[in-house]
Amino acid sequence: MQDLAAGARLVLTTAAGKSAVARAVADAWGAGLPIGTLGAAPDRPARPPHPELRSGGAMPRRKVTRGVAGRVALLHAVAHIEFNAIDLAFDMVLRFGAGMPKAFLDDWISVGGDEALHFDLLAARLSSLGAAYGDLPAHDGLWQAASDTADDRLARLAIVPMVLEARGLDVAPQMIERLHAVDDPDSATILQRIHDDEIGHVAIGQRWFAAEALSRGLEPAETWGHLVTTRFHGRLKPPFNTASRDRAGLPETWYLPLALSPD
Repeated sequence: MQDLAAGARLVLTTAAGKSAVARAVADAWGAGLPIGTLGAAPDRPARPPHPELRSGGAMPRRKVTRGVAGRVALLHAVAHIEFNAIDLAFDMVLRFGAGMPKAFLDDWISVGGDEALHFDLLAARLSSLGAAYGDLPAHDGLWQAASDTADDRLARLAIVPMVLEARGLDVAPQMIERLHAVDDPDSATILQRIHDDEIGHVAIGQRWFAAEALSRGLEPAETWGHLVTTRFHGRLKPPFNTASRDRAGLPETWYLPLALSPD
């Protein structure tokens, strides 16, 4: 790849082997890869023929039991989230990185490398359980938030890291607990690693969101609340993992009023 722009575009247009490409781009950036011309990004990233993508209502419910099937279903769902997260990070770089400080690119390339590592860890664990990513259907709505915020860096920062990734902090402890309950510490360790890394990702999103809002003369907390209300197709659902959200710099005063709001 000749530059970062080409590398990020390659990640987004690669279906099979996406995580390997993402990690190679992150390594090349660390070794001094030039930026190139950032800007236009694909409307929808490339996807492999499997998994079959379905609407949320058509997805089967998961139940973690001591048998393999329930654990595979859980890990497969998380792997699908991480697969999409690779694209979300590199779309942030390609679509919104032009004119931003190098630290912005450093942060989101680092996030993309983390998401690729998470996917690889989950893929390896699925393999050890006799399964693979693509064996089960997956939710097709995960790219919707990216499509809905493709026009505005501030909206993208508000929704993807500060709503979707923050939601991951909320649900991870229960998933980890369930895996320990069925004597699967190996899977639990992977999910704990993902949770801990995601605290940093939410922090990166919050930091760049606040900087972007202030650069536009906007009050960050109020602006975030407005964007969540108008740009996010869903509700902020308690219970919240307040401890992890606090570590990420996302205080209750930002999200709790939206969760308690009747609309």
